[in-house]
Amino acid sequence: MKLYASPASPFVRKVRVLLREAGLDGKVDEKLVATTAVKSDMGLAGVNPLAKIPTLVTTDGKTLYDSRVICRYLDTLVEAEFYPEGRLWDTLVLEATADGLLDAAVLMVYERRVRPEEKVFDGWIEAQWDKAIRAVGAIEERWMEHLNGPVDMGHIAVGCALGYLDFRHGTRNWRLGHGRLDDWYASFSERAAMKDTMPE
Repeated sequence: MKLYASPASPFVRKVRVLLREAGLDGKVDEKLVATTAVKSDMGLAGVNPLAKIPTLVTTDGKTLYDSRVICRYLDTLVEAEFYPEGRLWDTLVLEATADGLLDAAVLMVYERRVRPEEKVFDGWIEAQWDKAIRAVGAIEERWMEHLNGPVDMGHIAVGCALGYLDFRHGTRNWRLGHGRLDDWYASFSERAAMKDTMPE
């Protein structure tokens, strides 16, 4: 299998963490690509018309994207049970919450990275942060019991989302007022899979 990836992408990181947690590390070749919101990598576009990462090409030549599809496929492939049947909907909703947090956080970065400075819309950036920090609050308020249980894809998604906030938005301090989630993340981020996939 081949994974089109970038070490800085939090969505790629979800896949890379799952690969390690599921015992698949070393069984997927990573192809690093430089694709952006305004300039697509044409090699990647040849396999994924959206030219977005992560993209996985399976051993039988199928192309899978986005991170949720890829993670579900890999989990099924080795029966790793990171999408446990007994709490499937909770796991999926928690993963979707973390991914929505990431969507907002990534849009904040793009607003400054791809627009000329005089066209940057600060109101847009703050609106995205409001979404991200509401998601952080909701995870602490509603999901701590789940996060303190057996590790599943919800844990991985939340861990990668919080890691991205530290990586790109550290000065905003998501930890303020979220002590329980901060404690959980401090422990979860010590897992080997998380340490091995720190964004660069």
